[in-house]
Amino acid sequence: MRTDPSASRFWSSAVSCRAPLRHLVMAGVVLLLAVCAMTACGSRTPPPLAISTSSLVEGHIGTSYSALLTATGGTPPYTWSLTSGALPTGLSLNGTSGAITGTSTTAANAKLTFSVTDSGGSAQTASFSAKLTIYASVAVSPAHAAVAIAQVFSVTPVTNDSAGVNWSASGNNCSGNTCGSFSSAVTQNGVPIFYTAPGIAGVYTVKATSVTDGSTTASVSVAVTDLPGVTTYHNDLSRHGANSQEYALNTATVTASTFGKLFSCSVDGAIYAQPLWVPNLTISSARHNVIFVATQHDTLYAFDADSNGGSCAPLWKSSLIDASHGGLEGETSVPYAQFAALIGNGFGDITPEIGVTGTPVIDLTTSTLYVVSKSVISTSASFYQRLHAIDLITGNEKFSPSVTIAATYPGSGDGTATTTFAAAHQNQRSGLALANGTVYIAWASHEDHSPYYGWMIGYDAPSLAQTSVVNVSPNVGYGGIWMGGGAPAVDSSNNLYVATGDAAFDVTSSAAPNNDYGDSLLKLSSDLQVTQYFTPSDEANDFLVDLDFGSGGVTLIDLPASGTNPVHLVTGGGKDGYLYLLDRDNLGGLGDGNAWQRIHFSNGIFGTGAFWNGHLYLAGSGGSLQSLSLNAATAMLSASPSSVSNALFPFPGTTPSVSSRPDSTNGIVWALDNGNYCTPFSPACGPAVLRAYDAGNLAIELWNSTQRIGNAAGNAVKFAVPTVANGRVYVGSRGDNTGGDDGSSSSPGALDVYGLLPN
Repeated sequence: MRTDPSASRFWSSAVSCRAPLRHLVMAGVVLLLAVCAMTACGSRTPPPLAISTSSLVEGHIGTSYSALLTATGGTPPYTWSLTSGALPTGLSLNGTSGAITGTSTTAANAKLTFSVTDSGGSAQTASFSAKLTIYASVAVSPAHAAVAIAQVFSVTPVTNDSAGVNWSASGNNCSGNTCGSFSSAVTQNGVPIFYTAPGIAGVYTVKATSVTDGSTTASVSVAVTDLPGVTTYHNDLSRHGANSQEYALNTATVTASTFGKLFSCSVDGAIYAQPLWVPNLTISSARHNVIFVATQHDTLYAFDADSNGGSCAPLWKSSLIDASHGGLEGETSVPYAQFAALIGNGFGDITPEIGVTGTPVIDLTTSTLYVVSKSVISTSASFYQRLHAIDLITGNEKFSPSVTIAATYPGSGDGTATTTFAAAHQNQRSGLALANGTVYIAWASHEDHSPYYGWMIGYDAPSLAQTSVVNVSPNVGYGGIWMGGGAPAVDSSNNLYVATGDAAFDVTSSAAPNNDYGDSLLKLSSDLQVTQYFTPSDEANDFLVDLDFGSGGVTLIDLPASGTNPVHLVTGGGKDGYLYLLDRDNLGGLGDGNAWQRIHFSNGIFGTGAFWNGHLYLAGSGGSLQSLSLNAATAMLSASPSSVSNALFPFPGTTPSVSSRPDSTNGIVWALDNGNYCTPFSPACGPAVLRAYDAGNLAIELWNSTQRIGNAAGNAVKFAVPTVANGRVYVGSRGDNTGGDDGSSSSPGALDVYGLLPN
């Protein structure tokens, strides 16, 4: 008989089990053997139950947590339980899946024991112990700060570590306690720490570390500057316009996402003068970095330079024409509309009023600000200009009552043998200069309305006594010293350099009068005697067609000795679009051939060049911002620019400022587009546009104030100059005023402050 192979296997199994085999037919045998094989005959003990998880992942407070406990052996499914210790608040164990999930609300370093039980008839149990660590989170506010040396500021921790945070500081310029000091070593959540910045400038890191977990930290980058102040027009007496002690602003931090408008402070009139900055002044028992702003409403403001305090309330505010500052009853700033035909020709050059126009100057040694006001008693049409010495701490007159400006000078321009200073006609547009204990002031005109002259007067700084006077065009009139708002430059020997506007030039005449210096660059001694001059060959044509040589300011440049090349240079240029580089030790007199270098700049110049790291930066009317490199070996500027901006700067061009570190890295050129300056000859009325460029390549625009909503400045003011100090850029404007009376707008002037954005 044939036997099925599978049946033989079952039969063999049945035999090995010693099962009874009687009375079985073939089908019954197969069934019985199959049942035997599937039950008692195949039974064996399950493998031992074991936990395969060896450790628990770490987590953080406030962050979703997930860990899975796993086991092997035994008889699934398993049941999990926590038999020792407690899970951090917010976490839970799923007894079926072994998953630990949730979001912890507390820090922990918990020792836990877990058990697992299987589902077998004889249940097995296993356990293991592990540490579960939940770290605290730490943040600090602010994330960055810019302060002056030895200045105190606060940093607030935001942490869920109940033990608080430890504080430390580090930096390349410090070790140990030279990195600054803290008011406390440990603080709790929300409790500020007061950090005193070190006495060495640089960039430091102030770090908060979780007490519970030393690996959880947050930090603030602190840029500490030793800039003593921006106390004069374009930063220094050479008029370089460079702040080389800037640590917070660099080509990486000035971007559309990290830099922008921080706040704006409304003032009572348009701001034509450059804002000035002084660190660490104690006012009303508190220490502040202070920004000083003068308005055309004859008001001087002192604001905290770093914060608007929620309301932008000034630290102090002074009217320069009230009784305590020398004003008379009924005196006001000059309303242009009322006196347009008397002070000017009706062109509306400065509207709606005239008060403080020229940039003040600050003496840090005596904490005094010098400023010139202009005012009128309307009922009698009596005009006044006064020099004030203002206490930086109080806003009060400091050394003596303000001085009413008056002067005479020999000359026939008034029809007599003497010319007389006329407060109504003379426009104090240029910035003030302070050198060797003397305050120097220069004047030009309102809209070329005669009679006016190019006056300069010196005053003793402590006493305000008049010490020197010059009229550079006493016989012919005109010849104003205005330089697009620029200030007289001063060299180390206290010689002054100014450029004059349109007027007749008769200095080369063999007969008197021969002391009228129209369209010339002058070198004056400290007592205001003209010692040298340079006058372009086409001076007569400049005067004839109103191409002032003196529409732009002057910048001094000093070089190391190199053969017979000049080492003391001065640059200047005007409306005809030519830039001159002159030897200050030999200005040369009349004729372009006497210039060390003459460059066709192409666009009319109405600003003062900024000089930094061997480059002169300037933008003419309607032209690009240009970088001209200076070759120290030849003492000459490049005839064509090494780089230019893509953006054009409409009339009047721009006077740029530069910021960098002392090692000439992170150079940024800051420039204002003031083209829509709102007065009658402006093409439109609109915000000033602040632009930032990589100083090494002006084709790289890092940022501008049109890029994001909320960055717009107030309406533009012609010739305004940005001030860069301590991580911020300050821009004066006319607020929302469009040229009408101050009462026609809610904010007739504004100081706009830009810097690194908050966290």
